[in-house]
This record gives sequence, structure tokens and C-alpha cells, in this order.
Amino acid sequence: MAVDLSSADGLVVRNLIPLVSLPSVPLKALAANMVIEEIHNDFLFKKGDTDKRLIYLIKGTVILQAQGLVVDTLNIDNDSARFALAHQIPRKIDALAKGTVRFLRLDAETINNPPTLVYQEDTGYVVFEESQSDTDDWMTPLLKSHIFQNMSPVILQKITLGLESVNFNKGEIILKQGTTDAYYYVIKNGTCLLTHKPAPEAAEIKLAQIGKGNTLGEDALIFNAPRTETITALTQVSLLRLPRQQFISLIKEPSLQWVDCLEMQQLLLSGAIILDIRTLHEYGDRHITGSINIPFPALKARYKKLSVENSIIIVGNDTTTNEAAAFFLIKHKYRALILKVSIGDIVVTLENAVTFFSYVSDFSTQQQQDDTDWKPQYVYTESAYGHSNNDLDARIDALTTENILLKKNYAELNQHLAHMKADKEAAEKQYRILFKQVEKLTQVLNKFKGTKTQ
Repeated sequence: MAVDLSSADGLVVRNLIPLVSLPSVPLKALAANMVIEEIHNDFLFKKGDTDKRLIYLIKGTVILQAQGLVVDTLNIDNDSARFALAHQIPRKIDALAKGTVRFLRLDAETINNPPTLVYQEDTGYVVFEESQSDTDDWMTPLLKSHIFQNMSPVILQKITLGLESVNFNKGEIILKQGTTDAYYYVIKNGTCLLTHKPAPEAAEIKLAQIGKGNTLGEDALIFNAPRTETITALTQVSLLRLPRQQFISLIKEPSLQWVDCLEMQQLLLSGAIILDIRTLHEYGDRHITGSINIPFPALKARYKKLSVENSIIIVGNDTTTNEAAAFFLIKHKYRALILKVSIGDIVVTLENAVTFFSYVSDFSTQQQQDDTDWKPQYVYTESAYGHSNNDLDARIDALTTENILLKKNYAELNQHLAHMKADKEAAEKQYRILFKQVEKLTQVLNKFKGTKTQ
């Protein structure tokens, strides 16, 4: 019998992990083949069982035990009950129903790889009345964030089990700028204010207000440095925190992707954008032609200039800064990748030019003559081009050169197109803002005229 996603059981099913991150149409397709079973004071599985299906608790209480000793007791009010019960195969422990229990068996391959459906997605979705208990559901918005969407259930469970709860009163400072702290934070309930002082004697600048499901502190953990912002509780706040080492191994490292030079070339031909996050001075000295420069300290203020439709390839000279930039962009729904080599290590030679020169292009530089450490990396010589003893070799060399330049121009045109798209989006956004302001002013003016007439 299919599960009705608008029923009480359906609400539980929608919040199971990883089902919570599925779009409505694939989830409905899976629900059509689900069967909820019922058991009373009996075993859902025993130690040594090899059935590979995942078992999820829908209603009731389950006791997990090993050799008669109780390991854990779960009911649907536990966050850990949103994961499959003791999913290691063969089973390491027993799962015993305490009283009547309703549960669901799901094929692991099916839920991790939902069926590909041919359909036109509409804007329909199932609407639920939010109950009081839903206000404690911090995990759903967290799992729907871009960072966590593609994580495996095993890693998500490790993260959940590693979280520790801490509480703060209204007005209490949670983290102070300049101090060190070894935790990654998730807001479970409440609202926080983020502020920053550009200098010790400067006035405090309000950056943002954030609430349930948002995360805090990743930059300081990636850089292993003091906090750059002060975070204050605007209401009663409940946080969950994860130690730095677990944040690095379970969240940061699985989230980041690296590309080599050949992979970067292929991405650029598909419209990717190179984002150089070094300082303006470093960028001016030497950079990849066609790249965009947003220094890392300005990225949080200017990242919306980038198009979410294009892959972003991050380049720079510092691995840690590259990682922090990529993590920030991924968190905001960009496909960010990191070039494995730093700008200073990029070398273009005659041998690799055909596969490399087209996207690295010639480096722009303001001090090629003065900087003795920098040497031209792609030089055509008379002995190599145009004066070969063999006319056929000369023609091949000439065509190769032309092909390289055409690839270079194609990549630069793609970069220019990406810039134009970003500018178009910014202009459209500004237009919408101005249009709304004009509407409001018109309403005020009409109201004023009506009052004056009376």
C-alpha cells in the first residue's frame, strides 16, 4: 500500500534521511511503492542478519541491544531515529520492538539513487500545518542546505552523533571577535546577530541576523585562526556544536572538489569562470587573462555578482584561503572548484601549450622586464616557427599556432559572456528594486493627494 505523504506517517517519511533532501516528484514516486509494516514485542532484526534493506522507525519505541545489554532506546522524537536503524551489514546488534512498532523497509540502492523520471516539474508541493513540535526541527533546513545535500547517510549520521548541545540567554555573547574557539556551530533554535569591528576603536558593524538551520564559524576553523566576527544571542538560543577535527574530516573535506589544468580547460570550454581571490596588487602583477578578481576579504560582500549557472574555478596562491572561498560559495549554492596548482606554479611550455595555453592564455603582467624571477612562459622562436626545412612541418606548426590562438579567443569570449550575464542579472535585480520603490512612492503620493483633496 502506498504511503500518503500528507498523512501522519507521510510526515515522518518526508523527514527521514536522506529522503528529506529529495524533490517532491521523486519522493512521491518512491512513496507509491512503500509499505509500512507493524510488529509487536518482536525483533525487527537480530545480530548477524544480512538483509541489506534499510529499516526506518515510523512509530513506537525500538530497543537496540547487544547480548542482552541495552545499547540505545529510540522513538520518533529522537533525531537519530531519522536515520536507518543500525544499518551495518551484517547486523552488529538486535533491534527489539517495545510494544507495537510501525516501521518501513527500504532498498538502499533505490533511496540513494531515486528513479529518473521524465516529467515537467510544476510548482506544486504538499502543504502541512506546522505543529508545535515542528519548531524544534532544525535538521530539515540544515539538510536542505547545499553543503549537506550530497552527503551520504553514513556521514550525516556521524555528524549528528558528534553534535553537542549548548544554550545561551538573550543578549549573551556566543563568540567574540578575536578569540579562538574549536567548534563548528548549527543554530537549533533562536536568532543570532553577527557584528564586526574593522579596528579595535572602530564602531561595530552589523553584518546579519541568522536563525534556525544556519551554521557558524567555518572560516575560523578552516584557517585555524581567531574569530573574525562577534555573535550575540538576540533571543534564547540553542546551538549544536561539532569539534573542529570532525568538521574538517566530515564536512569540509567531502565538500571540496579539486581540478587539474586539463580539467580546468574542459570546464572553461563549457562556460566556467576563473575567480582569482588574491589581492588587487597580486592580481595586477600577474594573472590569468579573462579571470575575475574578487579578493577573499571582499568575497562575502560581492559573491552575488557571480552567476550560479556557471562553474567557478578558484585560483590563488594559498591553499587554505582557496578552501575557505570554495566552502563559502558551495554553501551559497555555487558549484565551486579549486585549481590544484597555485598561480605561481603555473608553467606553460611548448609541449603542453596545445592542451594548456588555450585556457591559461598569456599571463597579464606589469613587470615582465623588472621581475627577474618571472620569465616568459610561451615564446615563439624563428627556429621553431616559419623557417623549418620542411614546408609541411612549417604548415603544421602554423596551423597548431592558429588553433591555439582560436582556443584562447574562444575561452576569453566565454569569460566575457559570463561577465555580461552577471552584469545583466545585477541590472535586472536593481531594476526590480527601483520598480518596487517607484510603486511605493506612487502609493504614498496618491494617498497624500487624496488627503489633500479632503
